[in-house]
Amino acid sequence: MEARKTPLYDEHVKLGGKVVDYAGWYLPVQYEGLVPEHEAVRNAVGLFDVSHMGEITIKGKDALAFVDYLMTNDISKVVDNQIVYTFMCAPDGGVVDDLLVYRLAHDDFYLVVNASNADKDYKWITEQKGDFDVEITNISDTVGEVAIQGPLAQKVLQKLTNTDLNTITFFTLNRKVDVNGVECMLSRTGYTGEDGFEVYTTNEGVVKVWQDLLEAGKEEGIKPCGLGCRDTLRFEASLPLYGHEMSDVISPLEGGFKYFVKLDKASDFIGKEALNKQWTEGLKRKLAGFEMIGRGIPREGYEIQKDGKVIGHVTTGYMSPTLKKNIGNALIATEYTELGTEVDIMIRNKPVKAKIISKKFLTK
Repeated sequence: MEARKTPLYDEHVKLGGKVVDYAGWYLPVQYEGLVPEHEAVRNAVGLFDVSHMGEITIKGKDALAFVDYLMTNDISKVVDNQIVYTFMCAPDGGVVDDLLVYRLAHDDFYLVVNASNADKDYKWITEQKGDFDVEITNISDTVGEVAIQGPLAQKVLQKLTNTDLNTITFFTLNRKVDVNGVECMLSRTGYTGEDGFEVYTTNEGVVKVWQDLLEAGKEEGIKPCGLGCRDTLRFEASLPLYGHEMSDVISPLEGGFKYFVKLDKASDFIGKEALNKQWTEGLKRKLAGFEMIGRGIPREGYEIQKDGKVIGHVTTGYMSPTLKKNIGNALIATEYTELGTEVDIMIRNKPVKAKIISKKFLTK
């Protein structure tokens, strides 16, 4: 099946983006280059096309109870126009997806899910509906979205709207904001470790928003950014990626995300029993950060050994553009996760020394 195009595909081609097939979507991996785009977001402002993300709405009398049943986080404590990061798990504790839940009202929720999981998530959610009085709709094909990220993101976006962006605080949203004549929903979450906004609108409207933001941000040095730096930015900021730091066979507890799994919340949720058992009995493996001592860049899937024994594998590895070090995350046996432990990363079948460090690579 041929990859799909976002509403901004022609803009990427026009700007010289190196477009690749990413999870079934034609998206730019880079324009000017991974490092300059990465540094633009860390030091100024960058703009991403994230129209490939999935959006699912859940509305109705039982919407709050149903979403709370689906999610590991405590949705009952979320207020209107607030957003929460959470996991949606299977009964065995494996992760169906990690996502953001936007509470628009007690009977109206907006879920932002990973692009590659959107159809799977919609099917999963629908299958769990049971007797809950809710209406579930996959609106992914009707939504265009860009993310403007970086310390100067607010300054640029503020040029295009009369809405005071200070009123949209971290992990909150405003459903109706005029962005230079285009009605948008704005939120402030981010996936780079920097301040920034997500701008949701129609497929038609997002092209104008994209063009207007690039024009408005010229003075601040705004750059269109590709998937390459999106991954290095999120990784440096210790933000997980589905299929790497958690998956259907890596639980959120093994990934080190206990904070988002409310085992003590009053209501039941899918996966609670299995996750509670895993936590009570103790984790056999955990996600750990590491820094290379020897030369070599760690890549996803590389085997990790200790004294010749296989103890796990790399989930993400990069030369960090900000830290100028070769670092990574690894899922390894718990007894080897103490900070300072030396392990071997198997690079081209040769052991290369690395040291376990904190996963909080970026200290800002």
